[in-house]
Amino acid sequence: MAENPAYPVGLRLAGRRVVVLGGGQVAQRRLPALIAAGADIQLVSPSATPSVEAMADAGELTWTRRRYEPGDLAESWYVLIATPDSAANAEASAEAESHRVWCVRADDADEATAWTPATGHSEGVTVAVLTTDAKGRDPRHTAAIRDAVVEGLRDGTLVAPHHRTRTPGVSLVGGGPGDPDLITVRGRRLLAEADVVIADRLGPRDLLAELPPHVEVIDAAKIPYGRFMAQEAINNALIEHALQGKSVVRLKGGDPFVFGRGMEEAQALAEAGISCTVVPGISSSISVPGAAGIPVTHRGVAHEFTVVSGHVAPDDERSLVDWAALAKLRGTLVVLMGVDKIGAIARTLIENGKAPGTPVALVQEGTTAAQRRVDATLATVGETVRAEEVRPPAVIVIGEVVTVGADGSFETSDRTSDGTSE
Repeated sequence: MAENPAYPVGLRLAGRRVVVLGGGQVAQRRLPALIAAGADIQLVSPSATPSVEAMADAGELTWTRRRYEPGDLAESWYVLIATPDSAANAEASAEAESHRVWCVRADDADEATAWTPATGHSEGVTVAVLTTDAKGRDPRHTAAIRDAVVEGLRDGTLVAPHHRTRTPGVSLVGGGPGDPDLITVRGRRLLAEADVVIADRLGPRDLLAELPPHVEVIDAAKIPYGRFMAQEAINNALIEHALQGKSVVRLKGGDPFVFGRGMEEAQALAEAGISCTVVPGISSSISVPGAAGIPVTHRGVAHEFTVVSGHVAPDDERSLVDWAALAKLRGTLVVLMGVDKIGAIARTLIENGKAPGTPVALVQEGTTAAQRRVDATLATVGETVRAEEVRPPAVIVIGEVVTVGADGSFETSDRTSDGTSE
């Protein structure tokens, strides 16, 4: 093959015959993109990986269960050769050449007439990175370049000058449990595109420092309420900025719909005729225990977990929680917003049959540099919280899963079980 650089092009394969020879790992990696392109895929292989077989079972491709035979490439537009038989690969490659069909060779790029670039996607843009010649091909290098470009597009650090993308309306973005690296890539990109960010105290604050100077950052807790309740004032602020034609991000801790009043905001925006995008976030109910070495479920220990709000005491008439029923469950109980009510919650659970010695862990400021774990039991947790001066935000985990990682098999930080540093 000549050492001229490859000519990049995008193939439109919808409804067109594509032949894939071999059903192994290479085919497993390449087939999803061909399926997404709408190609009429003909797989020829005596065997296939379970994932490839599942694609055939789902009707996403047609599988002929035998080895390659001359004539298999007739009427095809594109061919991927990825069998372990080098002789068959060479024969198929020659057939593709004779039919003037572009052919990718997984085993020998020098003998191929086409190369597969390292590709990635970000909001309607496909990034394809291709090396300039066969001798200099380094898949790891091209993949690294691809990843850097895609990540830059996703998180907003790579944008075309004077062509910054803006998403009109309001985006309700779940920021995750606190660590700025745990926000979704879509959430991070929307932050980079925003004109206005209305942020909660529990959102990932470090991300706000990365925003461009022109972005207006509003602390939701400091919005003047006037004659409105706090939530009504936040709703009105979202509507006001959106009606001015700005791209608004409502940055919330955890997930917008897990005790985050996200639906209230979405409903208010809908009533005002303003488009709203919801970006789910990693909920602290799962991520914070995990960061502290506590699985909310574990084989042979807990087959279910229940997440409950603890901001209203069990004896409060406003409470919607059936604490008596929760006391009878054998699984894990995760309590959010319950630090100041945990004493009353523990007493209620014990009164309704929960064992006083049930393990309890409180994880304060989980996933952040200030993460702190304090362990207790239902019988002692009220006094422990006071003695250890546990403060919100903290996730409370009740159940036998608290002790699963106590053997030291899971390293989380340099903090001991009572919350102090070693």
